[in-house]
Amino acid sequence: MRRVEIRPRPDWAKRCEAVGFNFHTSGQPYWNEGAVYEFTVKDVERIEAAAVELHRLCLLATEHIIGRALLTQIGVFEEYQQWVAHSWKQREPALLGRFDLAYDGLGEPKLLEYNADTPTSLLETAVVQWHWLKDVQQPKWNQFNSAHQQIIARWREILPEKAFVHFICQTESAEDVAHVRYLLDTLKQADRDGTVIDISDVGIDPNQGVFIDRLERPIEHAFKLYPWEWMFTDRFGLELPLRRTRFIEPAWRTVLNSKGLLPILWALFPDHPNLLPAYWSPDPLKGAPHVSKPIQSREGANITVVGVNDGCSTSGPYGGARIYQAYQPLFSSDGRHAVVGAWMVGANPAGMSVREDATLITGSSSQFVPHAYC
Repeated sequence: MRRVEIRPRPDWAKRCEAVGFNFHTSGQPYWNEGAVYEFTVKDVERIEAAAVELHRLCLLATEHIIGRALLTQIGVFEEYQQWVAHSWKQREPALLGRFDLAYDGLGEPKLLEYNADTPTSLLETAVVQWHWLKDVQQPKWNQFNSAHQQIIARWREILPEKAFVHFICQTESAEDVAHVRYLLDTLKQADRDGTVIDISDVGIDPNQGVFIDRLERPIEHAFKLYPWEWMFTDRFGLELPLRRTRFIEPAWRTVLNSKGLLPILWALFPDHPNLLPAYWSPDPLKGAPHVSKPIQSREGANITVVGVNDGCSTSGPYGGARIYQAYQPLFSSDGRHAVVGAWMVGANPAGMSVREDATLITGSSSQFVPHAYC
């Protein structure tokens, strides 16, 4: 694994926008093709194997958490616990997720967290970096990237032929809209249909067993780019268990998306090569460098790194219970620190993404850098 500086395409912004990527710059560039992360075949095989193994461990941990009534501990409100458990027992199908990994090209990839509910940067991963690879025309380079084809196939697996899906997001966000429009395109390629609506367009009709949209159409199938923990506190939250609307991602994925999963994974599988020590208190770490995270937080908010240089932290709106995870150095080069994203579609590894930052914490302003392997 190495970071290589290269010349960007002269018309890179226009090329990005041509495939729907219109949020490549927000004050400063979010997309950075002035560099590429170059991996070996062995690197890719190691990351792919880690993703398969972590998926297996996470499902075992979900069974443990639900079977041992630990949902309160990981942040699921009591009102929803029976519904979440039922979703798991029914094995309601999931579409995709992203493991965030610390990997330096030498040791085993280590799990930092699992984005199993509303993972973003999918368009950049599945489409934008793939078009970049074709344009740069480096014969020796390939890319770990089958997400597009796998998502189309997954829609066909989990939805009936006549299914109509409402893609729900906050439509004032250009990134969210681009994300769901891309998924709607993959849905249509799978010979299903759907529409994009704002979260505020979701309503209830006492005479129907499902949610409805503003046109009073029943929402039978809903892909939501809106976190479960936010839905649980929304005005229609308590209606969720009472309606037959089928959500993607399903309710049980809130278990995997909680960072409370991390100390439970470590307790179940101590010393596993793909896990980092994680606890509900910093005491077991005995003053060693570690990272403090709220069990419900997003985009690197409210995270503190302790015991590394002068430490660092981020602000944000998230409070409540926290977990403490052993610090694992990220791959560093040219003053940048990189997190590797390993994407899953269903139970299958489907691609890789790389985000980098000048700080130790990857957040909303961190840059997406394309990758290749040879």
